[in-house]
Amino acid sequence: MSIPFSNTHYRIPQGFGNLLEGLTREILRQQPDNIPSFAAAYFESLLEKREKTNFDPAEWGSKVDDRFYNNHAFKEQEISEKGKPEASLREETPVKALEESPEEEKEREENAAVKIQAVFRGHLAREEVRKMKQDEPAQETN
Repeated sequence: MSIPFSNTHYRIPQGFGNLLEGLTREILRQQPDNIPSFAAAYFESLLEKREKTNFDPAEWGSKVDDRFYNNHAFKEQEISEKGKPEASLREETPVKALEESPEEEKEREENAAVKIQAVFRGHLAREEVRKMKQDEPAQETN
């Protein structure tokens, strides 16, 4: 017979889920050996960015979640304000702060292509050296 320890339901603070999702995404991208130190460095860089730009990803994420889960409330507000221009949350939130600009994205793609090409050329060069080493003993015996 099991007795539940507590029937208390804890609420996750707004924005905390988004911070953890961002950390998880970066851990999966970077594949660090020491995850706790990587997490500390990740959150330290987020704090530095927040101090420099006054942009808080946790606050922004909570606004996006609120907009998503309470979209009906925003629709009712837009209907009641027919005479006014549509005021949406998207205009208030700096979406570009989390997204890369097209130039940055193109530069990252080009750098990735250069790395892939360099690795492949290195592979071809190693294969050529391996073949040359295999041919040397055959030439020496002749």
